[in-house]
Amino acid sequence: MRVATEVGERPARGARGAATGGETIRAAVFDLDGTLANTLPAISKLLIKVASEQGCSVTARQAATAIGKPPGPAFGRLLGRPEDDERVQAAISRYRELFSYEVLCQGPQLLFPGVTAGLSALRAHGVELAVATSKTTRSAEALLDVMGIRDLVGPVIGQDMVRRGKPHPEMVLRAAGRLGVAPWQSAYVGDTVGDMRMAVTARMEPVAVTYGVGTFGELAAVAGTRMCSSFKDVVSVIAAARPRAAAGAPHRPAVAVGGPARRR
Repeated sequence: MRVATEVGERPARGARGAATGGETIRAAVFDLDGTLANTLPAISKLLIKVASEQGCSVTARQAATAIGKPPGPAFGRLLGRPEDDERVQAAISRYRELFSYEVLCQGPQLLFPGVTAGLSALRAHGVELAVATSKTTRSAEALLDVMGIRDLVGPVIGQDMVRRGKPHPEMVLRAAGRLGVAPWQSAYVGDTVGDMRMAVTARMEPVAVTYGVGTFGELAAVAGTRMCSSFKDVVSVIAAARPRAAAGAPHRPAVAVGGPARRR
């Protein structure tokens, strides 16, 4: 699979047909909400509030299932209406209007423990960094900026930059292409089953954090997933990982890293 062929980006630097034992992962692409940013409680409250304004009572559990999805499918599901319904569109507009006041105002407090130091350590290790998220690019850039980590990551690929969102691999392939690194020399770090399936389809190393939306059991069910209970574990896994073969890499069982993962 060539990055240039998939997403129309420039060819990856130093792409090889198969990994050698001395190589390490050269790039890491990150999900945002639930992986770098602890926005889930604030976003859940905001989804409930906006749905209520549209006359729908939504529980915290229902709101949690919508987090990580693009706004259209998220509010379509919460309101029980088609994505192009006027009430869904009104909810999306209202959500974006309130996001700065309800979420961004928390600034650096939104960071999960160890994220800033971890990203800095990966950069020092020579790993290229990017973000691929279901947020719009503008919203993602704003969140990264207020948390104080925008300068630590390179390209930011939002839902509005691709034709097909998660779990289709288009956005992570575009991120790898922007970094100039082949997918099989890259890792994708996220907190949902869709994130892990997207990584596997893109031939990337799937690295799951267990402190976000997905449960340990759900994430571990995706073959080959590296399970991390902290961001420090994420750094260790990426720094030590070897690239996948360009094609036909064997399936591996999920591997837990660090201390006992939180189960829900």
